[in-house]
Amino acid sequence: MKKWISGLTIIGSLLVVSACSNDEGAEDTSAEEENATEETASSEESGGAAAEGEQSSEGESAEGEGEQAEMPEPDLEDVPDVVAEVNGTQIEKPEFEEAYNAQFQQMAMMSQMSGEEVNQDDLKTQVADGLVSQELLVQEADNRELEASEEETTELLDQLTEQAGVESQEELYTMFEEQGMNQEEVDEQIQLQVRVDKLIAEEAGEIEPSEDELKELYDQQVEQLEQMETEEEPPSFDELKPQLEEQLVSQKEGEAAQKLVETLKEDAEIEMHV
Repeated sequence: MKKWISGLTIIGSLLVVSACSNDEGAEDTSAEEENATEETASSEESGGAAAEGEQSSEGESAEGEGEQAEMPEPDLEDVPDVVAEVNGTQIEKPEFEEAYNAQFQQMAMMSQMSGEEVNQDDLKTQVADGLVSQELLVQEADNRELEASEEETTELLDQLTEQAGVESQEELYTMFEEQGMNQEEVDEQIQLQVRVDKLIAEEAGEIEPSEDELKELYDQQVEQLEQMETEEEPPSFDELKPQLEEQLVSQKEGEAAQKLVETLKEDAEIEMHV
């Protein structure tokens, strides 16, 4: 069974295909600030209800909103032992469950904020399709005989170490071991990610975002901040430019990956069981 490390690039992003072209950095910031806004609003409503104890209908409404904040549970009872087959390679239930639980947690948190129930049937289909997409990319990397050098794997390990907020690769390995992945599994996953990254780089070619594209993305992010009615002044374009470039490159790589997946699907033998 493959174990996918949270935080890796193309492989992780393909788990939910519809998110590939979105601005992940903007979404993360937006989600955190919206969550803070929700919590503040909830506290104010609860306080108002307590102060106006005689207005029972308003108090009940506030309590109802608090009850809706309960985290839903993933439903995996009907998942078959083999979720899909890709050119003869089976995607098995444990791999699906691991990917599904990670995505379900994100969707459940969004559900708490929006009040809309998670459609688990749709999510199962999305996750299964994402795992099929991953397998197609891995198989294509094998077909092209793409290799991961020691320097490339070390560079990616260093990036993950920094992202995890730990001081050494040893601490990173310990962290993953606590999550059920030994060092050999982590190294295999790192090498696999490097090879898939090379595959996507071949497909995407040289990516150089234009000034107009960067400014358009910047304006979108400023507009999002304004809609949240925060008192913070948005960073200047020059301050955000390096981050904007990274986001656009990541977005275009995701689009190239998805285009490649669609091409690979045309000639692949795929059987879905969810």
